[in-house]
Amino acid sequence: MATGDRRLKFWDGRGMGDQMAVWAVQRPGPIDGGPLQRVRRTVPEPGAGEVLVRVEVCGICRTDLHLCEGDLEPRRPGVVPGHQVVGSVVGRGVGAERFAMGDRVGIAWLRGTCGSCEFCRSGAENLCPRSSYTGWDADGGFAEYAVVPQDYAYALPADRPAEELAPFLCAGIIGYRALLRAKLPPGGRLGIYGFGSSAHLTAQLATAQGAELFVMTRGERNRELARSLGAAYVGETADRPPVPLDSAIVFAPAGEVVPYALEAVKPGGTVSVAGIHLTDVPALNYERHLFHERDLRSVTSNTRRDGEELFRLVSRLPVRAHTTVVPFEGIDRALSDVANGRAAGSLVAVLNV
Repeated sequence: MATGDRRLKFWDGRGMGDQMAVWAVQRPGPIDGGPLQRVRRTVPEPGAGEVLVRVEVCGICRTDLHLCEGDLEPRRPGVVPGHQVVGSVVGRGVGAERFAMGDRVGIAWLRGTCGSCEFCRSGAENLCPRSSYTGWDADGGFAEYAVVPQDYAYALPADRPAEELAPFLCAGIIGYRALLRAKLPPGGRLGIYGFGSSAHLTAQLATAQGAELFVMTRGERNRELARSLGAAYVGETADRPPVPLDSAIVFAPAGEVVPYALEAVKPGGTVSVAGIHLTDVPALNYERHLFHERDLRSVTSNTRRDGEELFRLVSRLPVRAHTTVVPFEGIDRALSDVANGRAAGSLVAVLNV
């Protein structure tokens, strides 16, 4: 990595060895059993059209937990999770001219698409059968350095704290797409099931645009956060909201929640399911859950356009990530907090400041 090494030493004045610290999935299993291990790896070299990013912070996502525990089977041995990365460009491969050295960029979940299939040509690149993902197909941001194709990186403002930006790179983008899929009418009533990182950002987007918010979730910390963000009603997951809803989003990775959401929406209402992993949905009763033209829709990844639209909205709306900052050394413990319902809002690991 001679070229990138020289550039980095010149640019930040601190130099870089050939090795870096990473968290890698060694053997998927329950998070408290230690499937994620801290190891040393060679600093990657950016290929053609790629940039090397010195990771400043990386958001911690439930998808990372699914990967560690085997709900998502790793697509390569020893993969490094993490796909909500904020950092600075410190190396560029051949033809990578979109960003200058030192630019702040974001690395998100979607890492690559074929660009030629029917879905890519129609603007639905999130459905590309040859799509690839950060922290699943390729190493992600639970590391001191990460590589990303320049066309799938986001330009980020330099004047906003990195830990505030990181959650928008997955939790925010997926929540935004789930909100679009939910077909919420202007000023409508939105139900949210589960109130973690993605849900609390989506709730703010919706209320900033005039929605009335109804939250059904487990955990008093999550319910307190929902109240602080202006929810008109906050209850347990299985509770029926006091009025019929126009739309609902299921963020909880629990299939048994889906019937509750369908029963809560009024005729013509829509339920979107935001998670990449969901336990089995129980049998539905046609008349009670689907009749009267209720729609049940899934959400699959996101397009780059979703992310660009979201960041434009965030720049002008009062939407803020409620974050808990954890040290890089504590990523495994933070994922345990997510698994055991001890986390509220967004967790962000700090690597380089």
